[in-house]
Amino acid sequence: MFDLHIHSLYSNDGEYSPTDLVRQCVKSGINVMAITDHNTVAATGEAKKSALEHNIDYIPGIEIDCTFKNTNFHVLGLGINFNDAVYKEIENNIRTQGQTISYSRLQKIRELSFNIKEDDLHALSKHSFWPETWPGEMFAEIVLNHPDYKDHPLLKPFRSGGERSDNPLANFYWDFFAQGRSCFVKASYPDMTNIIDIIHQTHGYAVLAHPCVNLKGKMQLLTDIIKAGIDGIEAFSSYHTKEQAAYIFDIVKQNHLFTTCGSDYHGKIKPAIRLGQHHCTLTAEEMEKQLISLL
Repeated sequence: MFDLHIHSLYSNDGEYSPTDLVRQCVKSGINVMAITDHNTVAATGEAKKSALEHNIDYIPGIEIDCTFKNTNFHVLGLGINFNDAVYKEIENNIRTQGQTISYSRLQKIRELSFNIKEDDLHALSKHSFWPETWPGEMFAEIVLNHPDYKDHPLLKPFRSGGERSDNPLANFYWDFFAQGRSCFVKASYPDMTNIIDIIHQTHGYAVLAHPCVNLKGKMQLLTDIIKAGIDGIEAFSSYHTKEQAAYIFDIVKQNHLFTTCGSDYHGKIKPAIRLGQHHCTLTAEEMEKQLISLL
């Protein structure tokens, strides 16, 4: 089984160490994996070593925030030369913006009547690989566990039985902090075309992650993204229905691209998502043929 979209604690919203994830992949029957942390390759050295010890094929990866025609996207770089200094530059670009963006998020969520304290945020982030960054999921963890907000009407959908309760922390991010939402703060992300070039220059393959999430209402952009030089599309994702996966896979075949499958596993941030949960309809042999250049 393949899972080429996994997050470790080196993502600002991940939970487990690279070694923990390799062990979990073994238990889940996954024999080809990629840790694709947000804007960093910090997990790769440990992950490769552990994967080798457990007889798992490991593909070096990263998930990079970027923009295309005023819309934010995630692009996976798979099979990259992760030792290239350009990936440290990508990490540093995000890190230097972290504190300013975090305080702007704090101001915006306070405007929604949530009186979150800086000390609570520092307490959660101090042991993180990104201590200067407070992601939306961190704000969610605080407000959803705060006794003063137990019956807050804005939080009702995220409580047990609510329509957003399957992944409450991640869904809180999407509903309040994602692009176009009330607590969104604009970051300076590189253009997608530049990211595609960087991935290619470091001998990797550029894959558009979970397109039916970021292209919601903007599916017409997919044609231009393909023209920009993307190599593959993550048709099989935990976020996609079977119908959406089939639709994207048909586009992949029509444009002579390759497809990947990824759960976007994070741990506690997305408890409804498990490793290997991507609804891939291809056999192991068919997927291996798709990804022969990566293996």
